[in-house]
Amino acid sequence: MAEKVRKDYATPEGPISVLRGVDFSLSEVEMVFIVGRSGSGKSTLLHLLGGLDRVSEGRIFFRGNDLSLMNEKELASYRNRKVGFVFQFFHLLPELTLLENVLLPTLMARTPDPDRARQLIRRVGLTGREKHFPAELSGGEQQRAAIARSLVNQPEVVFCDEPTGNLDDETAETVFGLLTELREESGLAFVIVTHDERTAYRFEKVYRLHEGILTRDRGIRVD
Repeated sequence: MAEKVRKDYATPEGPISVLRGVDFSLSEVEMVFIVGRSGSGKSTLLHLLGGLDRVSEGRIFFRGNDLSLMNEKELASYRNRKVGFVFQFFHLLPELTLLENVLLPTLMARTPDPDRARQLIRRVGLTGREKHFPAELSGGEQQRAAIARSLVNQPEVVFCDEPTGNLDDETAETVFGLLTELREESGLAFVIVTHDERTAYRFEKVYRLHEGILTRDRGIRVD
């Protein structure tokens, strides 16, 4: 999926290399975790894989298509139809109801599907909350709404950037459990960036990002 990816940022003191020759592959129905210290480039890598940013060097492929060769319209279509995103701070629009927030990707694609949105709302345990606004929901409920939104366009892979970083331990455990169940039910691939290494090591495939280099982390599994 990613070949020799490098990402540099310009600063007054000169360029800073955040990623240095990263290779990464993802199979269908995998749940892959990426761990590392804060500032190690985990979110940068996720944004590149998801088409939210462009590489400085290297290539990222999705089903044989090179993201670096896509124009902005093609990248927007890739982001909207092929991948889903879950972020730490939910990014629900405060002026929209829960149902409208979940529907939003389908509205942007001009393929509104209220029935699927309601089905996903039920699946994440938010039945009866459809007309509530984000400010009326707890943090865990907002993240579950964001997860439903990430799935509404039936993507092939979901990128999760610290999906439990803004939640307490008990709620975080519930959210990770939900993601695991959804992976098994839907047959989707999930790439999850997290600082929660204890949870990550419950799964088979964990990568560590350190000083711009990504390596497979064998670590110690925690049961």
